[in-house]
Amino acid sequence: MTDQTPETTPHDENHLIAERRAKLTALRGQGIAFPNDFRRGDYVGDLQAQYVDAEQWGAEALEGQHHRVAVAGRVLLKRDMGKAGFCQIQDESGRLQLWLKKDVLGEAYEVFKDLDLGDIVSAEGELTRTRTGELSLKAESLRLLTKALRPLPDKFHGMADVEQRYRQRYVDLIVSPDARDVFVKRSLIIRAIRAWLDARRFLEVETPMMHYIPGGAAAKPFTTHHNALDLELYLRVAPELYLKRLVVGGLERVYEINRNFRNEGVSTRHNPEFTMLELYEAYATYTEIMDLTEAVIRHCAQQVDAVVSEWDGNSIDLGPAFRRWSMIDAVLEHNPEIKREELRDLAVMRAHCARLKLPIKASYGWGKLLLEIFEATVEHTLIQPTFITDHPVEVSPLARANDLDPELTDRFELFIGGKELANGFSELNDPEDQAARFRAQVDQKAGGDDEAMHYDADYIRALEVGLPPTGGLGVGIDRLVMLLTGSSSIRDVLLFPYMRPEAG
Repeated sequence: MTDQTPETTPHDENHLIAERRAKLTALRGQGIAFPNDFRRGDYVGDLQAQYVDAEQWGAEALEGQHHRVAVAGRVLLKRDMGKAGFCQIQDESGRLQLWLKKDVLGEAYEVFKDLDLGDIVSAEGELTRTRTGELSLKAESLRLLTKALRPLPDKFHGMADVEQRYRQRYVDLIVSPDARDVFVKRSLIIRAIRAWLDARRFLEVETPMMHYIPGGAAAKPFTTHHNALDLELYLRVAPELYLKRLVVGGLERVYEINRNFRNEGVSTRHNPEFTMLELYEAYATYTEIMDLTEAVIRHCAQQVDAVVSEWDGNSIDLGPAFRRWSMIDAVLEHNPEIKREELRDLAVMRAHCARLKLPIKASYGWGKLLLEIFEATVEHTLIQPTFITDHPVEVSPLARANDLDPELTDRFELFIGGKELANGFSELNDPEDQAARFRAQVDQKAGGDDEAMHYDADYIRALEVGLPPTGGLGVGIDRLVMLLTGSSSIRDVLLFPYMRPEAG
């Protein structure tokens, strides 16, 4: 049995690689390296599902139907007993044991004897079941399709180095079924979102990734340069302003699932590029958008059997109605030192921020101070699904002001497990009010706020054409997948998360 337990030291790994290269050189000399004429007939997962009932499909029943199959996959295990042997292969759908006999394979049995773990092979033959009840393919032919030059990690321990798992995701996916399951579920979740929205007359669209003016979110953008036009451009921080232009144009229900880019920190919750669902619905308020948000998240949870899930040590139940709680009430409950009538008193709010040792700027109004206190004292406590509503205008430059209290907005954020998953609001469609708020954002930027928005004159022009009353929503797909797969880090749900370049 060769290469069953790969060594871990660089010296030994280099020795194994050298041995494999020598085998590849020999194959090249025979003119049979990397053939490309095999055509798969079956997926091993489908075969396992079709013949899962061992009583119904025992060895005699399987052999009696003469079901000839052609499979291919990567060799994960190998056991050579001289005149016969077994190996386990894995394709994208599952794993299957190959039963190989020298008197059946003839010269091809030497191919088996020379295999290394990680090699990709094809096999054809009929199905049987071993004495232990394992579904197996009695191989009548065996071919090496791809010679793996690098050994796989120890099958019992997988990739112990977490950083290497992220850097070499291609290896992690081979040796870790749990990692593969996360990304299968991610695909199912996104597919479920699309199907749910499509069934409700939403139209999927694509908007620009490079913007002349960064907008749609309070975030620091990445900059790039278009050489032919000698023009500075920005990778989008959000698609919001383009999507709302489409609503102006009469596309009354639109959505986009795509990447955003923000030049900010990297953490277990943040990656410089991330996936968002953003949607807009004409003639809907933030109340209806909250209803929609709750429904689509619960639908996704049902698709991957995660209505109740474990996330960072907490049991999250997406079954009951999500709580709805105003930001002011939440802050007052967690900060009894502040009285309701003092919330808009700058001196009181600054003093409380000082007690909490929060870094604040002189330019912050009461609304920004309220948000800072909320994030420090409330946000991490919101374990079960909770909509926080009625954010101050100061921190909501694109949201419609509340009719009863114009210093607040018709806005919500959804928190689960102490993390923000979604943000939505009734859209500000008053062009004069929006222009004034953009000017206030420009003043904040001049005061040193890198995340403040620019003035977008074309967007104001679009609003002057007329945006119907509209509700909007943004959902962090990566965080939603984290929740529904129980993943503690955003890197676990990104196939290729951002990493610093390797030294050397």
